[in-house]
Amino acid sequence: MSGHSLPSPTTAWHTLDTTQSLSTLKSDVQSGLSEQEAALRLDQYGTNELEESGGRSPWEILIDQFKNVMLLMLIGVALVSGILDLIALTQNNLKPGEVPFKDTIAILAIVVLNGALGYVQESRAEKALAALKQLSSPRVRILRGGRVTEVDSKYLVPGDVMLVEAGVQVAADGRILEAANLQIREAALTGEAEAVNKNANITVREDAMPADRINMIYQGTEVVNGRGTVVVTGTGMRTELGKIAAQIQGVESEPTPLQKRMDQLSKALVTGALVLVAIVVIGGLIITRDFSKLQNLLQTSLSMAVAVVPEGLPAVITVTLAIGTQRMVRRQALIRKLPAVETLGSVTTICSDKTGTLTQNKMVVQSLHTISSSPKITGEGYAPDGEFLINGSRIIPSDQPELRALLLACTLCNDSILQQEGGQWIIIGDPTEGALLTAAAKAGLERDQWSSKLPRVSEFPFSSDRKRMSVIVKDAAGLLQSETDFLSTPFLMFTKGSPEIVLERCHQIQIGDRVESITQAQRAQILQRNNELAGNGLRVLGFAYKPLKEVPPETADEASEQGLVWLGLVDMLDAPRPEVREAVKRCRTAGIRPVMITGDHQLTASAIAQDLGISKPGDEVLIGRELEVMSDQELEQNVDRVSVYARVAPEHKLRIVKALQRRGQIAAMTGDGVNDAPALKQADIGIAMGITGTDVSKEASDMVLLDDNFATIVAATEEGRVVYTNIRRFIKYILGSNIGEVITIAASVVLIPAVAATGSVPLTPLQILWMNLVTDGLPALALAVEPAEPNVMNRPPNNPGESIFARGLGTYMIRIGIVLAILAISTMVWAYNYTTTNFGGNLDADRWKTIVFTTLCLAQMGHAIAIRSNNRLTIELNPFTNLYVWGAVILTSILQLLLVYVAPLRAFFGTHYLPFNELMVCVGVSALMFVWIELEKLFFRFYFSQKR
Repeated sequence: MSGHSLPSPTTAWHTLDTTQSLSTLKSDVQSGLSEQEAALRLDQYGTNELEESGGRSPWEILIDQFKNVMLLMLIGVALVSGILDLIALTQNNLKPGEVPFKDTIAILAIVVLNGALGYVQESRAEKALAALKQLSSPRVRILRGGRVTEVDSKYLVPGDVMLVEAGVQVAADGRILEAANLQIREAALTGEAEAVNKNANITVREDAMPADRINMIYQGTEVVNGRGTVVVTGTGMRTELGKIAAQIQGVESEPTPLQKRMDQLSKALVTGALVLVAIVVIGGLIITRDFSKLQNLLQTSLSMAVAVVPEGLPAVITVTLAIGTQRMVRRQALIRKLPAVETLGSVTTICSDKTGTLTQNKMVVQSLHTISSSPKITGEGYAPDGEFLINGSRIIPSDQPELRALLLACTLCNDSILQQEGGQWIIIGDPTEGALLTAAAKAGLERDQWSSKLPRVSEFPFSSDRKRMSVIVKDAAGLLQSETDFLSTPFLMFTKGSPEIVLERCHQIQIGDRVESITQAQRAQILQRNNELAGNGLRVLGFAYKPLKEVPPETADEASEQGLVWLGLVDMLDAPRPEVREAVKRCRTAGIRPVMITGDHQLTASAIAQDLGISKPGDEVLIGRELEVMSDQELEQNVDRVSVYARVAPEHKLRIVKALQRRGQIAAMTGDGVNDAPALKQADIGIAMGITGTDVSKEASDMVLLDDNFATIVAATEEGRVVYTNIRRFIKYILGSNIGEVITIAASVVLIPAVAATGSVPLTPLQILWMNLVTDGLPALALAVEPAEPNVMNRPPNNPGESIFARGLGTYMIRIGIVLAILAISTMVWAYNYTTTNFGGNLDADRWKTIVFTTLCLAQMGHAIAIRSNNRLTIELNPFTNLYVWGAVILTSILQLLLVYVAPLRAFFGTHYLPFNELMVCVGVSALMFVWIELEKLFFRFYFSQKR
């Protein structure tokens, strides 16, 4: 044997029979590979492990934080400030009591804090690959050189012959050679909880999905029953899990809308700051023609640069997003990545699974259909509470023999258990059988009671080939009132299964309390009803029975299941969650398009989608087979109009997400299986299921639904919109203040002779940092918890491409900045003339700077109170809806007064004591800021009412 002439990893092993598979792999079912050949193949293919592509190291993540343009500018400002302090220190030019380098230290502290916040957020490494690795088995039994041996799974190679049995986790992909009642649970790979019966003796068509390849087993799945012999066809990254790992690692992380906006804001602010610095320095030198003034001009420009940059903004945004996550947890949505909070507010399309998210994941019988009546059954879930209605009138099924017999068949031809736990009715077993038990219990036919009266003595189990099952019970005489010799038979067989298959085995039909020969017209009527029900997306089962004189052999199923008596049809549906209809309506109102993506049949998917309002009658449904043959361009042309995708494999989700994103959509995608992980990571918002989701899907997601409910996604998008609205609100608040500070500093150079002469600006970098971090920061945090506006879900999603300055934010900042500057400049001119006239030559001559500083800080308090609403006056707002704003205003005002009236703080911040009358001037002027904003609201209210 040679390991160098093996087939490519793209070989469709499921299309080959066992002999072809062994021949292609040059292996032997009796002896496996030799140790020498296994060693050669290990060298060629590598170990059976998932490979991790290199990501950023912690050091690289940390260094990247300081590549932000705002932080780089602040570092530059700190260095220049430090150099100026060093020059002043060497020339003994420091003022009495002045602490050198305090501005430099304060600015660098802010830089380090912001860098640390960014590092903490980004260093949460993706753990999806680690979760994938946990799905592989550590040890595996194989044939090597004709002997059974146990090896580490990482040393498996293509061609090895594995021996698997119940309880084993499959260590590699393989073609089944021999199978004895082999059942594999493939939920980790396909998301389907039900175990799959495997068959070694068939081949499957090439385009079959992994879930349909019943002659294959896959790494990460679990053997739940039976045993098997398997030849390994794929290891490591050549397995289905390996493909998923490659897809996960191949998804490039795109910046969120908020991150793009913050980057845009940073660049705009830094550009503005550099332009201002250049104007002050170059303009000052041109005007004075005195290079000895350079140090003074640099001091002024430093203050302006610090004033432009909102140092507290990153921290405020981080805290705001964190607060948003807490609110979302209370609404059953767990946010794993902070930026996702705001991204939710921009979502334009929600792609949701059907089962368990849009529906209850509980099959519920909708109606029964005998030859003479079709009662509807009310009730939700598995609770045995409901009524049987015909034309709206209540009936008692036990009074009608054919209905009673049909429900008795539902009860006895059943392997599930209905029980109550913690006040909730649950099913142990198959959901379909659970629905049948619930329907019978609503009629008073409980399984425990009837199982003791009619004990099961034998059965013909269900299989995918037979598509039916039968049970034989003892002593059924007298329970069904019918003709012929039925009353004298000691045994009775109940059969359920595919309606067409059960019906073709029936020779008679139950009508009332009689058994008659079934006619062709009756057969046609039953089949027509079955087709109608299936066409409406319902799951339909047919039921029949047969009197028996003795228990047939276990191998006599084909002969025994003939000459049956037809009972009727039972249709059922995984009923929609009651709250989802309203959630879909809210989506539509909010400009969000809901899309259903399911592995279920297209008729079922379409019926549920129409019921919920996701689609309309006649809308196109795309199925997985059609997606397979579509090019990416064709899919892109269809995604904007198709709202239902059926028979879709998890790997199709990735293509759908990418197509939506190429169309400019912000897509949220739900998923629970391992195969969903690449799509979840690719989506703008990946949403994993908290109850049914795998660890891999959760690690790849941005958000986890704790209740697996579609309505929770809609609630989370509402919170996302609230968060973005509040972020815009406090950006307006912070940057309006910054613009006012910059204009005030610039004006001081022109209007105050002492500033032009000495460079002693009214606001030092340290005072500006105080304003940006404390005076602006605390109220901004309080504004972050402002409750939702009434119309938050009555408008389209936030345009992900819009500028941070869009919708009037930029003009508001400039307008308010100018008003704030006018107030501060007016106060500055008055205070300078007042203090120099009364305290000329005295140290208190600089008291005018403290008046300007205090006025700006207190004016921001009025701004914070007024900005809570864009159009409603403060007196129209409930003051108790956000007590944090009032608390922040009071606390910040007290802290500001401490800087003026506590001596050590005065010395550190360079402020002066203000007498009461001067403080009242600050308070009075600053109050005009609040008055102005309230008058603006009245003006715009009147202006827009006139336009209407």
